[in-house]
Amino acid sequence: MDAADADARRDDLLSTLEVIEEQPLAERANAYAALHDELARRLESGPRDASA
Repeated sequence: MDAADADARRDDLLSTLEVIEEQPLAERANAYAALHDELARRLESGPRDASA
C-alpha cells in the first residue's frame, strides 16, 4: 500500500465516522459496532507476519 492509498483509506474512515456521529445515539452504537466488525475482518484477512 502506498501513501496515496493510505490517505484515501484514512479519508474514507473519517467520512464514515462523520456520518456515524450525525446519527441518533442508538443508531450510532449499531453503526460503531458494524464498523468495528468490518475493521476486525480487514485486520484478520490481512497479510500475516511470518516472524511472529
